[in-house]
Amino acid sequence: MKACVNFFFFFNKHCELLSDNHVLLPTYRKRREHCFLSRKIRGSFKICSKSIIFDPEELGEPIIKVCFYNILKKKTKIKLQLINIVGMLLRAARQDCDVNCAVEMVMPLVCNPGHVCVTDKNLYFQPLNGYPENVIQIELHNVRRIYKRRHGLRPLGLEVFCSENDFCSDIYLKFDNTADRDEIYYYIATFLENHMTEHTAESYMLQWQRGHLSSYQYLLHLNNLADRSCNDLSQYPVFPWVIADYTSPRLDMTNAATFRDLSKPVGALNKERLDRLLARYRGMPEPSFMYGSHYSSPGYVLFYLVRVAPEHMLCLQNGRYDHADRMFNSIGETWKNCLEGATDFKELIPEFFGTDPSFLENRMSLDLGRRQNGSLVGDVVLPPWATDSSDFLQKHKDALESQYVSEHLHEWIDLVFGFKQRGSEAVAAHNVFHPLTYEGGIDCDRIVDTDQRIAMLTQILEFGQTPTQLFTSPHPQRITPRFQNITRSSINMQAGSLRCFAASQGEDSSFEDLTEESRKLAWANMESLKPVSRHKIHKEAVTGIAVSRDGSAVFSTSQDSTLKMFSKELKEFQRSMSFCNMPLSSCLVLADSKTVVCSSWDNNVYFYSIPYGRRQDTLMGHDDAVSKMCWFENTLYTASWDSTVKVKFLHHMMYNTRALKTYLIKTCLLSNIQIQVNTVGLNPAGTLLVSGSKDGTVTIWDTSNYRTLQQIHCHSGTIHHMAFSPDSRHVLSVGADSCMKVIDVQTGMVISSVKAEEEQRCFCWDGNWVLCGGQSGDLLLWDLLTNTVTKRIPAHSGAVTAMWMSELCTTLITGGEDRQIIFWKLQS
Repeated sequence: MKACVNFFFFFNKHCELLSDNHVLLPTYRKRREHCFLSRKIRGSFKICSKSIIFDPEELGEPIIKVCFYNILKKKTKIKLQLINIVGMLLRAARQDCDVNCAVEMVMPLVCNPGHVCVTDKNLYFQPLNGYPENVIQIELHNVRRIYKRRHGLRPLGLEVFCSENDFCSDIYLKFDNTADRDEIYYYIATFLENHMTEHTAESYMLQWQRGHLSSYQYLLHLNNLADRSCNDLSQYPVFPWVIADYTSPRLDMTNAATFRDLSKPVGALNKERLDRLLARYRGMPEPSFMYGSHYSSPGYVLFYLVRVAPEHMLCLQNGRYDHADRMFNSIGETWKNCLEGATDFKELIPEFFGTDPSFLENRMSLDLGRRQNGSLVGDVVLPPWATDSSDFLQKHKDALESQYVSEHLHEWIDLVFGFKQRGSEAVAAHNVFHPLTYEGGIDCDRIVDTDQRIAMLTQILEFGQTPTQLFTSPHPQRITPRFQNITRSSINMQAGSLRCFAASQGEDSSFEDLTEESRKLAWANMESLKPVSRHKIHKEAVTGIAVSRDGSAVFSTSQDSTLKMFSKELKEFQRSMSFCNMPLSSCLVLADSKTVVCSSWDNNVYFYSIPYGRRQDTLMGHDDAVSKMCWFENTLYTASWDSTVKVKFLHHMMYNTRALKTYLIKTCLLSNIQIQVNTVGLNPAGTLLVSGSKDGTVTIWDTSNYRTLQQIHCHSGTIHHMAFSPDSRHVLSVGADSCMKVIDVQTGMVISSVKAEEEQRCFCWDGNWVLCGGQSGDLLLWDLLTNTVTKRIPAHSGAVTAMWMSELCTTLITGGEDRQIIFWKLQS
């Protein structure tokens, strides 16, 4: 507690407290009055268990301590005065402090005990020893993020960030119990004003996958989410070795042999060493482990940082540096030892991919010893392909962002943060470490013996800790430039192949580039979307919208059982067709722009001829309502409430003056869905089919053999709409649970989940941005990479139920429960 004190205490030669009416010797009294009464001294007033202490800020002033024992021997008046003062200070402290408890501030290698106090404006930490400051104060309005942390494999930590830097926080606190930690966490969270939007690992994954995050940034985010912090050397951020060539004069990043195999842990890179470790593992009693040391520990971190943090190394090594030949002398030698050493399996730290080379240089001229060959330990010896330490860091970072590492980094993430971290997958990947390195390996709180508990906790803190597991299914591969620009490629799937062709193959490449650039510009400007005209042409909710190839005619279906044709040029309703007495659920225009196909709740699919203005044919395809359909080339896909998706292979349309007939060749039934199917969709190339059920299940098929590739139950209710991204890598779905889910096609992992304020019914998207139609009738523009709504556009007076967007994303048509169709234009 800070105080500005005007002293009225006088001490005699025996340090006894005298009241201000006592008479002192003239010379002694004059000296004390001159020192204290003539001026104010600023400092800290501390109330302890047996005394009160005034600690002046000026180093030249003495610390004043008054024992309660001496006070109690004095007159009642003096005792009452002091009791009143102490009581007043304690009451003020209680009123000002809303939450407080004993904590420890976590710093490299040490935990500094103290007390934390949180008011409605500030967070205070007062260390017992006054280090690093007497009181650390953090203003709550400056707090950007707070994280619950795991310390010593127990949920006791809390880290507070006041900047956007994810690498180093302002303070890291460790509590005695989880309840106190959570109370402080939620109390601070209620006062956050400028906090950044919290991201999940899946959200960062989507950004990295699509190239909006570098691999370096992504790994930093994953370390942060996995409880790794630079304030805690036992859980320092871990990065992979990525380069395997430290002898060549030139670093060839086009050669795969230049890089380390990221699908294996360091301990499994050398087959001969791995064979020895496996032989020991198989003969080991339970709990067995393959590696006797970890890939990240305080000793390994300080091994790399000894030149910039020698005091920490001296603390760890009892005041001495390690033997000179065991120091971090050469990058090539360190890599070789990690490949061949019997107990060396360490990975790297973020500094190897940063911009500060000081940890590689002995700038402080430290006496780190002399090696057996007689050379002094100085700067780290660099590979031949690096001209200096800055050049090494730049090339090392380039390697992390290279084509090869981008294509394989997900394999290393599976080992360290993902599904191969533990369990049978870890055993198969030769990735099993000592049980004490895993969360849940042992409960220190249940160990009764104090010495044994301290020993166990010390081993956990010094031996190494496996990061918190972030992913429980295979991590998707990054979408690298090679995959983005390819026209035909084969992507290896779980048990087969996923064919992915560009939808516009055969067209001029410059036109493709121009179209893609136009789409990006359109989506970047989507906030300027403005309504052009509104038309109420139906008597019930609109269920589907389709547009002819030239854009002149707009078709819509409705629950009023009619198909309407609207002329964009004439801006008027032209035709109305009724096929049955049941609602029509969707419509589409075939590629020849001469036929409209409509699905109905009466179990049928109707073909309507635009030139002849009449029904052309009827397909009786299902035992219940047809909920959705899609078309590619000569194949029609229909979803139904009878729990099936049917694939109908059709002849091309044959037109003559008598009649128009659709000839059915073959029907394929996908019957592995056990509940009503509400929606279905195709990727742009027609090679993948996705369906969404009323129980929230997403199923993805390969259309070459109709084999199920993925089946994920990701919604808690009906799925309203789903669609592939333009590159066919992801599927977006919206459902009655108000959630938007992004699913990776290759792995089936839900890589992004957004909870909206309202139920979303339909959408258009480009892989990054989503334009949704909500239950309230508004259009919401979502940025999936940040999980935020950037624009809310008023549209319909009822839920938006149908949506169509032009190929260049400049024109939008929406339909709603208010029976309206609205035409939108993107403003330049």
